[in-house]
Amino acid sequence: MKKLIAGNWKMNGSKDESRALIAAIVNELSQDEAILDNAEILVCPPVLYLGDVRHALHGYPSVVFGAQDVSLYDNGAYTGDISAKMLKDAGCSYVILGHSERRQYHGESDADIKVKAEKVLAQDMVPVICVGETESERDAGEQEAVVAKQLKGAIPELKPHENLVIAYEPVWAIGTGKTASPQDAEAMHSFIRSELKSLVSAPNSVRILYGGSMKPENAKDLLGQENIDGGLIGGASLKADAFLSIAKSA
Repeated sequence: MKKLIAGNWKMNGSKDESRALIAAIVNELSQDEAILDNAEILVCPPVLYLGDVRHALHGYPSVVFGAQDVSLYDNGAYTGDISAKMLKDAGCSYVILGHSERRQYHGESDADIKVKAEKVLAQDMVPVICVGETESERDAGEQEAVVAKQLKGAIPELKPHENLVIAYEPVWAIGTGKTASPQDAEAMHSFIRSELKSLVSAPNSVRILYGGSMKPENAKDLLGQENIDGGLIGGASLKADAFLSIAKSA
């Protein structure tokens, strides 16, 4: 199974900057296709730029794109919301759900994330469900209990043909420059894998990504761990050379 290297662009970049970034990614991949031997590349731009990314990726089936969130609802009077069907129509393959920034700034609960995951799966897309503890929770030794609760609350019942991705993102490492050691990250990924045995029928088919200041300097050590199946990349995904350097470490 290839490593999944996912770029979360968050709310960054203009139309021109987004076009330039995806063009740079495509250009480098066209010159070094071996990058894709061990890695599947996923980019998640701001929703307004999905069309530009889709156009740029035409002819590159090994590079997919997705969204950073989805509505709880299928349609109706929900001003500003974007439904799973709309994202599917836009060409998305994946949708990030429950990122710590969504939990913190928008009050999203595990129950909300579960509903969103069901909407995503119903449109034959793959949810990327984010879990992770805060620094105070880790200091109190509560990281496993916190993540177990998030997993149980957010993962929907899967049909035989459905799958999902889990992204472990220690909140204290997001955008701070701090990174979990490879050993600590692997310990949590191993724990998540164990928890998945009671939540999904095929736990070994679920890719578990590490998210939390992964960059070219630490990617090889992190991606070399047995249960780390890729990365959810924030800041480093905004520079094509840094993002693809991480992919080369897969």
